[in-house]
Amino acid sequence: MLPVATIRTQVTVPLRFPDGYATTARVFSFDGLVDGREHLAFGLGDRSGSPDGYPAGGSAPLVRPHSECLTGDVFGSQRCDCGPQLREAVERISAAGGFLLYLRQEGRGIGLYAKLDAYALQDAGLDTYEANLALGRDEDERDYAAAAQMLAALGVERCALLTNNPDKEEQLTRLGLTVTERVPTGVYLSPVNAGYLAAKVSRAAHGLDLPFVCRQAGT
Repeated sequence: MLPVATIRTQVTVPLRFPDGYATTARVFSFDGLVDGREHLAFGLGDRSGSPDGYPAGGSAPLVRPHSECLTGDVFGSQRCDCGPQLREAVERISAAGGFLLYLRQEGRGIGLYAKLDAYALQDAGLDTYEANLALGRDEDERDYAAAAQMLAALGVERCALLTNNPDKEEQLTRLGLTVTERVPTGVYLSPVNAGYLAAKVSRAAHGLDLPFVCRQAGT
């Protein structure tokens, strides 16, 4: 059983994206997270107020566990689809009501510098998973125990999960969360990320249109 985490601080933050989309979030920090990292939860839509005001027994909130990607989220790197997924998630959760969990798990959990090392290996011909293994790391080192703690602290026992990644659903279900449905995100192809997306489908069973992605990747 996971230890109990508690809400440390909650503040209202207005958000605005480069394309002009704007919304308001209730941002939560936590004490007692098992990995000791500074993860954040963004309450959006009907969850942008105090947790005391959340409807009891209402529809399951929409939740996206989003792993930090400095290059994609902040600098707009097209080597991945992280930035567009983050932008999509904020708008969709604002409309539906729920939480974006911003998890400090850069590079599938291997860290920023190691991720850039993996990029160099990808430039030499390895796919994104092979590159992690070549560095002596696991294909994906992300752990969602802290995410489960955060949701419990927010009073979320059931949710619709906004993700293409079945591992997120499997881990959170094992940790006691009831996932009412897995809601897919869009497919964000760029001139350089088709191979990356194809590897996510073929190596980790992400819910993307495999024929379409593979045609773009030339595989």
